[in-house]
Amino acid sequence: MGPVATEIERRLCEALDPVHLEIQDDSAHHAGHGGYREGVETHLQVTVVSAAFASLSRLDRQRRVLDLLADLMGNPIHALSIDARPPQA
Repeated sequence: MGPVATEIERRLCEALDPVHLEIQDDSAHHAGHGGYREGVETHLQVTVVSAAFASLSRLDRQRRVLDLLADLMGNPIHALSIDARPPQA
């Protein structure tokens, strides 16, 4: 796991206390496309399952994650796929 994924993990764990967290770096699949930079985690997929999402809509769950990572968006993160859901969903 690189430095960007490590920072994402730290922030999401502190704020959401997830029961499951998976971060996948898909940057290599985007070589030659917009936003790709050699050796930088630019394209990521995040799956986070947390009780903190229990009363939130799908859109609000995604907003919560984006708010936690706002300063990383655009630089270094170019694209972020978010699967945020409560347990048992």
